Amino acid sequence: MSIADALKTPPGSAPGSPGTGISRRQVWGLFWLVLAALFIWLVFADWPDWVKNILLSKKAFLSACLNGLTLAGLYFLVASGFTLVFGLMRNVNLAHGSLYLLGAYIGYEIADRTGYWLLGVLGAFLILSVVGLLMQVVVFRRLEGDDLRQTLVTIGISIIAADLMLAVWTGGTYQILIPDWLAGAIKLPIVTAVRSNGSIVLLSYPFFRLVVLALAIVIGIGLWLMLNKTRVGMMIRAGVDDREMLSASGTNVHLIFAVVFAIGAGLAGLAGVIGGSALSVAPGEDVRYLLASLVVVIVGGMGSITGAAIGALIIGLAEQIGLVYFPTYGVVLTFVIMVVTLAIRPQGIMGKSQ
Repeated sequence: MSIADALKTPPGSAPGSPGTGISRRQVWGLFWLVLAALFIWLVFADWPDWVKNILLSKKAFLSACLNGLTLAGLYFLVASGFTLVFGLMRNVNLAHGSLYLLGAYIGYEIADRTGYWLLGVLGAFLILSVVGLLMQVVVFRRLEGDDLRQTLVTIGISIIAADLMLAVWTGGTYQILIPDWLAGAIKLPIVTAVRSNGSIVLLSYPFFRLVVLALAIVIGIGLWLMLNKTRVGMMIRAGVDDREMLSASGTNVHLIFAVVFAIGAGLAGLAGVIGGSALSVAPGEDVRYLLASLVVVIVGGMGSITGAAIGALIIGLAEQIGLVYFPTYGVVLTFVIMVVTLAIRPQGIMGKSQ
């Protein structure tokens, strides 16, 4: 046994036995623990001058982090539907961004005509679910297992959909108005500064953005429970792994896949209304959120709801913090993260190796 091996061996342990030395999981656990402690200190501590010189101001840093969290929530709402369709069912739907934008326009029309924002959210979810169901039955059921044809057909659908939406809603920018009970800002128990008289300044943040984050968490937990703790989720996963065996057991595989596709499209429509309320609705948003969904699924891992949440969190924080501290190169950070992930772990953070 070498001296290096002896140093790694705890007293009383046999050389080469399990548990000797420090495992990679322990190293990563320590790394994330230190990172979490550092972040908590940055949030709640009174910053010394040298930290303020590096990070500009505590308010700017905290606002960037909160904007990143809420943007991650929006990205997850879009990508959760995409990971069901693309990551889990292996259906290459490059018209997913068009579903997002169509849902935003439909939600705007319903909310504007009725005066009820919640009706716009519900209407967009239901109508886009029907659209997704039709796409699965008419398009994807006929192209099962043919990724290239699925890619080309859905690109064509997205181009046609973009032109039709441009003809109906023109090239203007729309804002979906939220109800009064969701408007305004609230003060968070986070101190951003201490005045000379000793009074503290708390961070104010838009209430609706926090609602978006909470909604993303609720939907994420619901999807995870559905896929991992219910009989329906078991059949979905079994159908993806071995469709013929599941069909032989008497299960209607086509019905299950159609329902999953409808849920994915409905989530895209719901995210369109949420995104149009928090930001805006305009031509080109379909491409932006399609790319965001692709990056989130690639970074997080195909077919994993947990991976989609982690990927959305990383991409959302990188975008917003990059815009504050690296405005020139902020957009590049997203693709750098994707390239590094593919180089180190090609299946994604939570993806399974084939």
